[in-house]
Amino acid sequence: MSMYIVVDSGERCYVFIAAMGYFQPTRGIIENKCSRTLAAPFHALEAPILNMSSRKMSSSSSSSLVTYRNLGKSGLRVSSIGLGTWVTFGGQVTDEVAEEILTLAYESGINFFDTAEVYAAGNKKDNPDLPSSAYEAIQETCEGAEITLGNILKKKAWRRSSYIISTKLYWGGKAETERGLSRKHIIEGLKASLERLQLDYVDIVFANKPDPHTPMEEIVRAFTFVINQGWAMYWGTSRWSPTEIMEAYSVARQFNLIPAVAEQAEYHLFQRDKVEVAMPELYHKIGVGTITWSPLAGGVLTGKYDDGVPIYSRAALKGYVWLKDKILSEDGRRQQAKLREAAVIADRIGCSITQLAIAWCLKNDNVNSVLLGASTVDQLYTNIQALQWIPKLTPAVMAELDKILGNRPGGRRDGFNRSSRRSISTQPKT
Repeated sequence: MSMYIVVDSGERCYVFIAAMGYFQPTRGIIENKCSRTLAAPFHALEAPILNMSSRKMSSSSSSSLVTYRNLGKSGLRVSSIGLGTWVTFGGQVTDEVAEEILTLAYESGINFFDTAEVYAAGNKKDNPDLPSSAYEAIQETCEGAEITLGNILKKKAWRRSSYIISTKLYWGGKAETERGLSRKHIIEGLKASLERLQLDYVDIVFANKPDPHTPMEEIVRAFTFVINQGWAMYWGTSRWSPTEIMEAYSVARQFNLIPAVAEQAEYHLFQRDKVEVAMPELYHKIGVGTITWSPLAGGVLTGKYDDGVPIYSRAALKGYVWLKDKILSEDGRRQQAKLREAAVIADRIGCSITQLAIAWCLKNDNVNSVLLGASTVDQLYTNIQALQWIPKLTPAVMAELDKILGNRPGGRRDGFNRSSRRSISTQPKT
């Protein structure tokens, strides 16, 4: 693989991976400023960039920051930060970098690693809420995530009881029977995931989206079956509506089956309603927990898109035109303006806007774990440091952020809207 160094005026070093066609931030900082492209192989400059002794020290300091929370009303203790691998592992980063990222996460106290089955069969018809151009990127980056994660876990030989693995099912192949949440695909898809992961079981298996073509009873029975077979410990949902989550719970109670333990939901400064209004009520009513993803809104909240789309960013990658269009849209420009105001608060309390965005998610006590992605070790380490800024988010600071964002769910108190919410029944359907 041909790799060359590119250094921008901000002292950050980037590698252009010719075989894959994008710029990738390296794992370190170049001391001397340089704005020209260096026609030198990466290995020629790798030695001064890396400092393994300091990295070991940094992981030990991070381990004191990571805390643990129960997943919903279950007894499963998950780290407040989890590592999402499905975008980066097996595609966006090399296997060597993936191993370094996973090692730092584990040594920092992160015990929750999330992945997903192959997404190759996805298309616009199956998932209308995802832009069509995103599927090409999904096919290229997700296919090897489970394989890469499994290889690393096998090599590291950590105690299986010391970490939590979750995977998600829905898109498994091109055939009609290789996607969805039929009993056939849940069983066959999970067995295929276990083979790629080289594991006897996963701790949590998620339904990656609702399936309107499969009866809810069949879905709940199938997940109960794989748990009873010992292939999973728990099951959960992802991107399900509160009504669908409640229906699954009612079916489980009616037929003495196992209900979902948690929902994976998008949550960040610009996406709030579901996690702050619906999920707390579901927790109090039926005990379902909340795992959130995309705390940085696909990189939008890092501030790197303030002056457009940098060539090394995800929005510049092949297949992510939809993200680029969103960033450059009128709504995207308004969000960047709000982000600049929020960055002033971040600077005042001493952190970056990225760390502020992550800490803001973790400040919500109703969130059991926030899934972070990382394409470099430095990026993951910096993001983990967000934990130390949570105490800085005082009620006054949170109110100031709410005023800037202007999107606080109306009438919310203690995490959910008491004034306008509809009661969710916990009685099984008859």
